[in-house]
Amino acid sequence: MTSFLVRAACAAALALGASASFAQETTNRVAVKTDWSVFTEQNPKECWGVSKPKESVNTRDGKPASVRRGDILLFVTFRPGAGAKGEISFTGGYPFAKGSTVKINIDGTSYDLFTDGEWAWPGSADADAALLTAMKRGTNATLTAQSGRGTQTQDTFSLRGFTAAMEEAEARCK
Repeated sequence: MTSFLVRAACAAALALGASASFAQETTNRVAVKTDWSVFTEQNPKECWGVSKPKESVNTRDGKPASVRRGDILLFVTFRPGAGAKGEISFTGGYPFAKGSTVKINIDGTSYDLFTDGEWAWPGSADADAALLTAMKRGTNATLTAQSGRGTQTQDTFSLRGFTAAMEEAEARCK
């Protein structure tokens, strides 16, 4: 639970556009690699890279919609004690439609993330590894999802600095 609270504080700091010093003091930010930040937690040992989208488009019935969303963040987490070597997760800032998937497109190749509440993940460690490799090679990741209220969202994340951030996070969690 502690690492979830730390990640929640990290999300709040990023979403509010907090200064680097505030984010570092309250959320253990240890590095910034272009569009990605790296954070660590020691008990249990956990390291993650996180970014917020460069662009978000919300539509309902094919028309632009003004909607309120919480934090929109894409994470990659390393947990050496649990054998996690790059688990990808996404929070869209709203509860996803029940039974829906989030489509993540990286430079023309599409992957599925499975949803639960406000979170989405790949379905297996192999899917995480394939997506992680694609993200290291890509330039942008666009995530398309459906809210429980019928809004379609499309969030585009820059992958500039992604590889350096993942190398930093993984090195800190060996």
